[in-house]
Amino acid sequence: MKEQRMEKNGDSDSGEFNEYQSFAFHPYNVMMTLLLFGITVLFLAFTAAFVYTRVQSNLPPIRVPGIFLFNTLVLLGSSTTMVWAKRSYQSDDTRNYQRALGATILLSILFMTLQFWGWSQLFSQQIFIHSDNSAGYLYLISGLHFAHVIAGLPFLGIFLWTARKRMKEPVSVLVYFSDPEKRLKLRLLTIYWHFLDALWIYLVLFFFVNYLVR
Repeated sequence: MKEQRMEKNGDSDSGEFNEYQSFAFHPYNVMMTLLLFGITVLFLAFTAAFVYTRVQSNLPPIRVPGIFLFNTLVLLGSSTTMVWAKRSYQSDDTRNYQRALGATILLSILFMTLQFWGWSQLFSQQIFIHSDNSAGYLYLISGLHFAHVIAGLPFLGIFLWTARKRMKEPVSVLVYFSDPEKRLKLRLLTIYWHFLDALWIYLVLFFFVNYLVR
């Protein structure tokens, strides 16, 4: 069993290069790095444009609904369940692995539902996407983050569907947990989810600070 665990984790004394353990060379790692860099630049550009537009046009600040702050806790919860899924995978815990993936999906759906509620609160304040440039950027920036959460859901669904389909007997479970490509993809998906969480915290703080600075 110890030998199987060492083989699964890629820990060997042979010194052989394992492409799945290298963040520097594997194409998946390169693509994820480029993706996160591109998203970071995109949101920095839009938030800078938001500040520039508001200052140049002398627009009044927009108070972000409190539900945006609560949604931060929801995303933090989804990041926690992704860590739970990763650790369950590493310890070959089939049941908790599936539970963690399912919990992450449910929390993500809750986040999106509450996001619609937050936008509806803005509507009730007569703040629409066409009200002024500040409102337009607010909807654009929060909508882009919403879209990136949606983009991650299919991958979570595939992981959960594959786990339930293949984890039915000891042999299939061992094969699933011993797949280095799945381990790498799960690690990258976890990084992506943590990134979305950190990005949302930045956006919420950014909008609240802009509201305070009148």
